Amino acid sequence: MTAAPRPLRIVRLANFVTPASGGLRTALRELGKGYAAAGHEPVLIVPGERYDDRDTEQGRVITLPGPLLPGTGGYRVLTGKRHVARLLEELAPDRLEVSDRTTLRWTGTWARRARVPAVMVSHESADGVLRTWGLSEAAARRAADSLNLRTAHAYARVVCTTEFAEREFVRIGVRNVVRAPLGVDLAARHPALRDPALRDRHAREDETLLVMCSRLSVEKRPGTALGALESLRRRGRRAVLVVAGDGPLRSRLQQRARERGLPVTFLGHVRDRALLGALQASADVCLAPGPAETFGLAALEAMACGTPVVASASSALPEIIGSAGAVAADHGDAFADAVDTLLGRRESDRREAARARAECFGWDTAVAAFLAAHDAPAPGTARPAVVPEGVA
Repeated sequence: MTAAPRPLRIVRLANFVTPASGGLRTALRELGKGYAAAGHEPVLIVPGERYDDRDTEQGRVITLPGPLLPGTGGYRVLTGKRHVARLLEELAPDRLEVSDRTTLRWTGTWARRARVPAVMVSHESADGVLRTWGLSEAAARRAADSLNLRTAHAYARVVCTTEFAEREFVRIGVRNVVRAPLGVDLAARHPALRDPALRDRHAREDETLLVMCSRLSVEKRPGTALGALESLRRRGRRAVLVVAGDGPLRSRLQQRARERGLPVTFLGHVRDRALLGALQASADVCLAPGPAETFGLAALEAMACGTPVVASASSALPEIIGSAGAVAADHGDAFADAVDTLLGRRESDRREAARARAECFGWDTAVAAFLAAHDAPAPGTARPAVVPEGVA
């Protein structure tokens, strides 16, 4: 009789996580919950304001004091390499999973010396982020290629969530890349969250309610959503925009909305996940303008709520939304055109298509794929990871 696989201690490190951060925090939480449910022992190490160590639904979470990064709207990073390395030695991981290929890349060397299989999760397109910071396409590609080559050499595997994210590794000949999609909580995000009273609070019956759930930072290009709203109103469509999210660009965006007379409501970070789901479900269209997104969890959550998404054609989201949404070039007029296209479809058809597409991306599939990347199948199971159609 074959023995069941041994439970593994999977230690995860991540930077750029805050109490108000979105997609990365969601991914870390859901993967940790999945690892624990599969019988493994997940441990997450993140930076914070002060030290903390507690058991949670996603396993043990250790918070180490980390300095604020100026101009990032609250991001902190793990510093003190010796202290982190000493903690890793004490934890004695069976597997290491790292979600920061810049300041934490040294952990790949640590893992190799400690003979611990390690993976780096690529949560962003390096050249895409560099381009949003103002580098030319050629300069961004050169810098990204150098960074990605060093990352691939430092880790046993690099995990990419989409073909879009994988491309920048494939072009430099990296062979240790594996694909593992993220997911969405299909029970917590569903069309029944639609709340007429909440919708009435933000838009009149004859108005189109647009929603953007995004960190308000340069790489997310939130100004495109305001440009889309301005373009729609200029062409006669009665539309309003609600922004759920915070970040360093918030005051600048608020000033722009005031100066141009745009009906934009800035909610800041919405901690109540049920309220956020109701907002996504009550919108007519959700906007996802980030050109460097390698998956787009907020967009997928909106689709699970039955709300179609307009996304940047430069991002990975065309892979995710398929024909259930629309894509646009990275400027307001193009996003406005895509909104008009979606609204030209029968409401029941566009909402049913959005939900059906989201149902391809359950967290059980994502967890299975990530565990396979760790060579860590769930104890007592042998189910292979399945990548949803359109993401292969």
